[in-house]
Amino acid sequence: MIENEPEETAIPAKLWGGRFRKALDQRALRYTTSLPVDRRLFRHDVLGSMAHAAMLGRQGIIPAGHARALVHGLADLLANPPDLGDDTGFEDVHSLVEAAITLRLGADVGGRLHTARSRNDQVATDARLWAREALLQQLDALLGLQRAFCDAAQQPGLEAILPGYTHLQRAQPVLLGHHLLAYVEQLERDTQRLRETYARVDVLPLGAGALAGSSFPLDRAYVAELLGMRGGVTRNSLDAVSDRDFIAEHVAHLALIAMHLSRLAEELVLWSTSEFGFVQLDEGYTTGSSMMPQKRNPDVAELLRGKTGRVYGALVGVLTVLKGLPLSYNRDLQEDKGAYFDAVETVTDGLALAAAMIETAHWRTARMAAAADDPLIAATDLADHLARRGVPFREAHEVAGRLVKAAESSGRSLADLSLEELRQADPRFEVEAVGPRPEGLVAARTLIGGTAATRVSAEIGAARDRLDAHAAWVESARASLPTPERILAALG
Repeated sequence: MIENEPEETAIPAKLWGGRFRKALDQRALRYTTSLPVDRRLFRHDVLGSMAHAAMLGRQGIIPAGHARALVHGLADLLANPPDLGDDTGFEDVHSLVEAAITLRLGADVGGRLHTARSRNDQVATDARLWAREALLQQLDALLGLQRAFCDAAQQPGLEAILPGYTHLQRAQPVLLGHHLLAYVEQLERDTQRLRETYARVDVLPLGAGALAGSSFPLDRAYVAELLGMRGGVTRNSLDAVSDRDFIAEHVAHLALIAMHLSRLAEELVLWSTSEFGFVQLDEGYTTGSSMMPQKRNPDVAELLRGKTGRVYGALVGVLTVLKGLPLSYNRDLQEDKGAYFDAVETVTDGLALAAAMIETAHWRTARMAAAADDPLIAATDLADHLARRGVPFREAHEVAGRLVKAAESSGRSLADLSLEELRQADPRFEVEAVGPRPEGLVAARTLIGGTAATRVSAEIGAARDRLDAHAAWVESARASLPTPERILAALG
């Protein structure tokens, strides 16, 4: 709630450009300050400022000695940061950094830092620098979870059989490894999407000014080089300061990742019940009941599922902020980062916890095998047996359905039916159809995408090759990220 306070108690604020005779009201400052959120951009703001100052000196826009002092002073600011608390009285991290370096170097030097830039192109740059690091961290986490699935698929997945499900009803037997590799495929798409987003993030908006560019002879390409932005510079100043597509795009991809994590969590919750009993989660990722001593609740998996909603909310929030904004910059854009940062952290933590749960899970293969030995699970294969012998599949399907009904009414398995009983339903059955077992049903599915052990083993190898290639790309991208040392070295 906004309280009424006497005007004289207002916190003094920076009076930009001498236009104002009156400090911002304390209530308005509390309402409008972004520092509690954008202080996460402190390091990125300083790095961007170092590159900007180095360029200003190189271009002769400010004295070379002042540029050198600014770059060294900003590097020291990173090593010895100022107070970044909520009650500093600063409007945002950008004004805090400028005030801090001015306090250390004096107004004649510090006051030159903001030459030929605006907070509009500055925050757009900071957000992109932050987003690059977040994307690489999440790619690491995605690759880690995929490796955990590959390890679990290899042992005991190449021997373990369980029923595959449609409509949550037992359908056909599959290998556990095949089931786990389905998540690898989902995460591979997520990995590709984040890499594609990285390319669109990796572009420099600094130099766009407030909205119209700059009349100073800036070398934007040099700044992009210092900041490791391999995509070059933005091509339109209006778009550069107002574009937050990269944030919306990233959060949209996070929503998909969260959805995939939620589907995994749902299966872990189901599979860890007594009714399924397919997996036992490590105690480090389960909790007890405050009342019932026997309980072992899959709370981490449940929260992995539950936190999906806040990621979806972040996406809706970002899109809603953007939807009504005219070109170019508007203060509404301050509201893009809170939800963004939260979504990034929520998903990154979720990926790490999912990997830990998979790595430490105990797969109860005997329970899986018992479920896969369902009396009716071979029905499709009986229909396929007839179809391979020239029977139209719809006719074969009907024959198999009659056999299912007969087995159910007699309390037997389809595997128990003799050749004679099969031929009573259709004389075209041959001896190969007698006694189908889950192991044989799985082994027959050798096509690409199938569940046979040979196919699963090959897919694990292919997945590991993809992961290695992605990891190499991540390391290459990370090697291009800016550091204070690299920018200092560019000064010569």
